[in-house]
Amino acid sequence: MSEEVRFESGRFEGIVVRSPLVSPARLADVLHKRFAGTESYFGGEPAVLDFSEVRDWPEQVDWSGLVAFFRRLGLQPIGVRGVPESFDAALKRLHLANLDEAALRLEAARPTEPPPAAPTSAQAPASPQTGTARAASTKFIDRPVRAGQQIYAPEGDVVLMAGSNPGAEIIAAGSIHCWGPLRGRVLAGAGGNLEARIVATHFGPELVSIAGVYQTFENGLPASIANRPVQVKLQVIQGQSHLLIEPIETI
Repeated sequence: MSEEVRFESGRFEGIVVRSPLVSPARLADVLHKRFAGTESYFGGEPAVLDFSEVRDWPEQVDWSGLVAFFRRLGLQPIGVRGVPESFDAALKRLHLANLDEAALRLEAARPTEPPPAAPTSAQAPASPQTGTARAASTKFIDRPVRAGQQIYAPEGDVVLMAGSNPGAEIIAAGSIHCWGPLRGRVLAGAGGNLEARIVATHFGPELVSIAGVYQTFENGLPASIANRPVQVKLQVIQGQSHLLIEPIETI
């Protein structure tokens, strides 16, 4: 095995948090309902904190508190955008990079792709399936998810082949499908996928959430859905998103 150490330019995927707020307490108030007290919602993904929408900057910002808050959500802040230079010293103490200039250099260095040529009579339009976008992956879990265990799918769906136990946590960017008892905390549509669903053959979770809209069952589940085949999806009523939790018929 070679012991050569190489430094290469590259790009990585992560989360960009665009926030008009810089107060950890205010952020906690605003996001409390969205995340329902969930720890490690994002599963440790790197994050850039974009504060370019902040209108009135205070003289002091609790940067340590901000970093701690986002880490509790499961994000790892690596840099910031839109922050005045007066905070550079505080950012350096926390090893947070100011990515404004770096982002501009990256954008300038990115090659410009020519527009696609119009199809001629001898060319058929390309099928949507021939694009280069990577299909979202599905994570299959063959064993029951234990209490205290977290399953996280940052791009696609989760399929639980053997169900989950109380105290487990399942988080997916897409939908969550469960063949077996569904227990614990179940969060689909992480990152804002409004079309995600939760489908289970034996419904019995402590909490369900889709795209940050959640419902808990501290007082137990109604008999109409407890331990029955159920689907959970978002519905919009008068501009407000609500969870629709309904039994489904199986053959």
